[in-house]
Amino acid sequence: MHIERIPLDKEIYLFEVDNVLFAKSDYDLQVYYLFANFMEFTTGAIPARDLVGFMKKVYENQGPKFVFDRLKEMFGVEEKYKENLLRLHVNAQLPLKLILFKEVEELIVRLFTQNKQVAILTKGNPVEQLNKMKHIDWGEANQFKNLLKVYFVDELKFRNFEPIDYLAEDYGVKPQDLYWIQAD
Repeated sequence: MHIERIPLDKEIYLFEVDNVLFAKSDYDLQVYYLFANFMEFTTGAIPARDLVGFMKKVYENQGPKFVFDRLKEMFGVEEKYKENLLRLHVNAQLPLKLILFKEVEELIVRLFTQNKQVAILTKGNPVEQLNKMKHIDWGEANQFKNLLKVYFVDELKFRNFEPIDYLAEDYGVKPQDLYWIQAD
């Protein structure tokens, strides 16, 4: 993401959550840490450090959608534990805060001090996305976080709304007055 390329002449700025506010991997890897500790505690068979190290390797080399299947193959983790991992992804109580990217933190503060409207427009499971936002360390932008409206792309599309058109109408502006900041 290139913050310096963001035009500053718009009325409304929309931020995606994953890989825009913070690195999505920071959330996912903490979920894997929690899951690995759960598995060690529940089964006693596999040390958490071995599981989390393996999960991280698969995540980085093959992607998140392969993590559980590779756990089954490598460690014989039973399918019944997949639900636990999925539930953790949605509702995890993270041990560490998610750190807002510094340039995004500065941009949010700058936009609010220039009387711009700022909101979150995010894809994915709304409960999971809200959970992620709950764990963010907003830094200097903390003073503005309660002013952020949150919109969910999937929810709007399910209700047959085009997200940008819906937000433009909600804010009383034209769609071209909005700028959605998403990961590259």
